[in-house]
Formats: sequence, structure tokens, C-alpha cells
Amino acid sequence: MKIRFWGVRGSIASPGPHTVRYGGNTTCIEVRTDDNTLIVLDGGTGIFQLSQTLLKEMPLTAHVFITHTHWDHIQGLPFFIPIFVPGNTVRIHGAYDIVSGSGIEQVMNVQLQYSYFPVREAELKARIEYETLTVGAPFAVGDAVVSNVMLNHPVIDLGYRVDCNGKSVFFTGDHEPWYNIYDPADAEYAEYQRIIDEKQDAVVAAIRGVDVLIGDSSYTAAEYPAKRGWGHGTFDSTIALGRRAGAKKVICTHHEPTRFDDDLEKAFHEALARNPGGAGDAEVLLAREGMEIEL
Repeated sequence: MKIRFWGVRGSIASPGPHTVRYGGNTTCIEVRTDDNTLIVLDGGTGIFQLSQTLLKEMPLTAHVFITHTHWDHIQGLPFFIPIFVPGNTVRIHGAYDIVSGSGIEQVMNVQLQYSYFPVREAELKARIEYETLTVGAPFAVGDAVVSNVMLNHPVIDLGYRVDCNGKSVFFTGDHEPWYNIYDPADAEYAEYQRIIDEKQDAVVAAIRGVDVLIGDSSYTAAEYPAKRGWGHGTFDSTIALGRRAGAKKVICTHHEPTRFDDDLEKAFHEALARNPGGAGDAEVLLAREGMEIEL
């Protein structure tokens, strides 16, 4: 199985001279299974760069798994070149949205209106298929199985695990570790803590033993208190999650768009210093566009 990063920024694309080392595109990760099945995790602006490399493979089938429908994770989909080419099949997978009452089909329907884009969905030339997933249910894709678990974000957000022939990768999308909204002295504290412990245990179980954990690491520990409730993790929380779940490699991604490359490296190394690894702990890396991992 091969993994390649095409977008590693969060919230908004941030191209420019100060983000060239790690990249300015928003979230998109390519996974190739052993039989070369194409799985795409999220459709941020990085998916456009991915699509340009696919021209030589057409006709093709692409399996796109959307963690959630915030703009930075879907705004590249209308620019995914295979959707305009006859003979291609693009299967888009994701969660049911309890707010809109729609399945994942809304991800294209909302964007491809003349008010926002010059091409309507009905005018696309490829075959577009939608699969609204059941939370917790595994889904077979080629020689791989993609499973999901609900994570913590202000909208329905699925973390995805891809297993293929004994190798595995887990991607959180956006995720903020659950926290107790009550004070310890409040009567509701213990019951609420039980609920969030169960949720956290379910996430750890879903990640347990993966070869690669790719986690939302938007903020530093110092920044987090002012961002609490925004639905994003920190370098520290991602490292801790990887160690608790026994991941072999942890990759910090969803970089804060205002954090330039030098500052990003500084924040990352400070987090490593706060969380020194021991024997057997996961290797911790910083995601960058173009990074490739072969399992």
C-alpha cells in the first residue's frame, strides 16, 4: 500500500513563498492499495494536483472518501479532472448529514450550481456515484477494506481506516479530543466523563495497531485554550493518540494556514521536546505535500 500527500493545510489554502516547503493546499491524501485501487481521502484543493497525475491512467475508477463537508475538505472536487472525462467512474463516500437531512450526494449538488461554478452536475461526463456510509460499518474497496468511526468536530466527521493485506492507515480528518464541559464539582460531571471516555475508547480501538496514523494537529498546546470547541487537535494530542493506540508512525497534518514553514517546524519540534518518545514509541513526522510512504 502506498500513501501520498497532496494537501496538508487546514481551513483555507495558503500558497506563497512562506509555505513552499510543506505546501499550501488543503487536505487530500492518495492511497494506492496493493492491486492499485485508487482511494482518495478528502477533496481539498490538493485533489487538483492529484488529478493532473491521473491523466495517463484514464479511464479510471476513483474512490473518494470525504471525512466531512467543510469547505477545506471538499472545495477541490469540482476541479477533479476525471469527473469531466467520459469512461471514468468517481465514487464519492461519506456520512449522512443530520443538519441538512441529506446524504453525501449533497457534496457535489451544493457546489455545482451556476451561482458558484460554471458547470452543473448534470453536465459532468464521468459516471458519478454516491455511497452514504453507515457509521462503524466496514466497506470493501478493491483489495482493501475501509472502516470508519465518528470523531469530534462541529459537523458529522468520520475518521477512516484503510486495511490492505495486513497493512493499515488511519486518517482523522478534523478531530478535537473530547473534553468534559462540566466542572468536577458538578453533579453531571461523572456521567458526562463516562460518555466521552466511551467515545475516546472507540476511536482508540479503531486506530489500534495501525502502521500510519495521520492526525489533525492544527494548534500548539499554548494556542488550544483559545480555540477550544473549534473541533481541532494539537500536535500533543495527536502524538498522545498515536501512542495510546500503538500506531507505528504518526504524521501531523492539517497545518494552521497562518503558520509559515519556519514557524511550523518550530512548533513541531517544541511538541516533540514536550513529548519525548521511548523505546517502541511511534516515529512522529510532519506532513508535507509530496510526502510518500510505502507500506
